Amino acid sequence: MNTSATPHLLNLDSISVSFDGFKALNELSLAIAEGEMRAIIGPNGAGKTTMMDVITGKTRPDTGTAYFKDRHDLTGLSESQIANLGVGRKFQKPTVFDCHTVFNNLLLALKDRRDVISRLFAKPTLEKQQRISDILETIHLKDFGQVMASELSHGQKQWLEIGMLLAQDPALLLVDEPVAGMTDAETAQTAQLLRKINETRTVVVVEHDMTFVRDLDVRVTVLHEGSVLAEGSLDHVSSDERVIEVYLGR
Repeated sequence: MNTSATPHLLNLDSISVSFDGFKALNELSLAIAEGEMRAIIGPNGAGKTTMMDVITGKTRPDTGTAYFKDRHDLTGLSESQIANLGVGRKFQKPTVFDCHTVFNNLLLALKDRRDVISRLFAKPTLEKQQRISDILETIHLKDFGQVMASELSHGQKQWLEIGMLLAQDPALLLVDEPVAGMTDAETAQTAQLLRKINETRTVVVVEHDMTFVRDLDVRVTVLHEGSVLAEGSLDHVSSDERVIEVYLGR
């Protein structure tokens, strides 16, 4: 999605987080434009997971602000409040309901005030059926609706969990290492999937697979010791001597 002249959807300003004296984030400032897809890379311990924990309300920062849509400071909100604002997060390990079909996993994830039992046993409306059908198409599982989630491959489970996030209709998706453990073919399809999602939503991807990051062809932020070390295209940050020294190697 073209992000020129678009406002920031997410703006982290001087975020610091310490754990028993260790500074996981150190005056981190980062802005994500509405409609952008951004890749976040960096060595282990760089602060990538802590950054996402702050955005989703799992961790409270010691200092700093995290504004969403320029009016909601996420640092003062609960995890559920942040999710309801439109922030969705996918963790590295997929968490799907193995004992339910792919279709029912998505049905359970749809925004709905009814209880779980009602959602499972009441016939879904035509609108909900179409919504699920659209999601299945997006996540490369259109022929797997009646398959048990337990029968999916690791990569397909990753796609299903992304679909469950889409069912919540988030404005911002935080995706943690989506291609870990995938085959080369699944990795390529996941890049395609995320580009498709980015046509209508903002996406932040944390990843170590540089081939996958190159396939995404997006702006890259390199974190190191809790701060932004470099930012730009993958070619630009890959040629930065500091990035080579602390992360990419020679």
